[in-house]
Amino acid sequence: MRDVYLIGIGQTKITKNAGIRGRYMAAEAIGKAIDHAGIERKQLGMLITGNMTAGRLAQQQQLGALIADVAGLRGIEAATVESACSSGAAAARWGVMSVGGGYHDAVVVSGIERMTHSTLEDTTAALATAADWELEGVKGECFISLNARLMKLYMETYGVTAEDFGHFAITAHDNGLSNPIGFLHKKLDMETYLNSRMLADPVKLFDAPPVCDGAAAVILATEEVARAAQHKGLPMIKVAGSAIGTDSLALDSRRAMLELDGVAISTRRALEQAGIKNADVDIFELHDAYTIITTLSLEAAGFAEKGKGVHFGKQGEISRRGKLPISTMGGLKSRGHPVGATGVYQLVETYMQLTGTAGENQVPDPEFALVQNIGGTGATVVSHILQRCA
Repeated sequence: MRDVYLIGIGQTKITKNAGIRGRYMAAEAIGKAIDHAGIERKQLGMLITGNMTAGRLAQQQQLGALIADVAGLRGIEAATVESACSSGAAAARWGVMSVGGGYHDAVVVSGIERMTHSTLEDTTAALATAADWELEGVKGECFISLNARLMKLYMETYGVTAEDFGHFAITAHDNGLSNPIGFLHKKLDMETYLNSRMLADPVKLFDAPPVCDGAAAVILATEEVARAAQHKGLPMIKVAGSAIGTDSLALDSRRAMLELDGVAISTRRALEQAGIKNADVDIFELHDAYTIITTLSLEAAGFAEKGKGVHFGKQGEISRRGKLPISTMGGLKSRGHPVGATGVYQLVETYMQLTGTAGENQVPDPEFALVQNIGGTGATVVSHILQRCA
């Protein structure tokens, strides 16, 4: 495997009812990433697009070729990757393999999701296709109800209350206030969190992510291309680890419902590839779609003991100046969760952190970041380790 570097980033402002089709949102993000990398379109060998719902909500498939055409890349090798909410990071994984395996010297990865043009019922149904239809979907389960099951079981098993989860949402919203492209710029306190509308007991409004639209893109390349495109005064960013771990789609088929095996597997593989341990991670950009998933991810990734993840961060450990910052630009809770694009937004934000260009949201002097994107309730988990290099 050749070393792979992240050399360019692009993102659109996350919105609702923007009135612009997904292909143009993706093309905008791709154009920004190419310009940021300082390379020519002809240097790109492949476009990989992450998306989940376009076939159902926009009646449009073949996004690879479609977006390549609109983005001025007609003729390029192109395809679409779908793995539910982890589609963006899975697309990045294919990009890493393509460059690392010697097939292309530079590729562009995009993530795009447009969901707010449809009714809430249609969007909820589209998202529910990432659950096990035979075992969960036909029973009327959706991701709110499935996460409610997890949260209720955790509360009963470990004797915690709804208030114990609140600091995750509050931290995300605090960080999101200064993210210019974020969706929710809303200050949150514990009283507001606890009094927010109940979606499915015990999941409340601020335990869940907003429905929104957005697109993001990154350029991945070899060391030779990266050095030629290196921004003056900025470090190079290496993809030091890249892995996927899977589990059953259905919660009732899991080995242990409160243990995210996909998180544990992909984290272990990515850390081993990078040659580092948990203690070396300076940022954990986790998939905080629901506060219960934040809790279980901290445990499964090895940063908190089983049953204690919900308490991690109550003393400021997860703040931007804490020992393990999370949701540094607002996370899925505040930046927003345009599902197929989320994993790429995470990579864009982490690149900014490692290059010291995150502005008000900057974490002090990070070297290694674990970036994790989850599909479903933990069935597909994509982990990347990004490393700041000289």
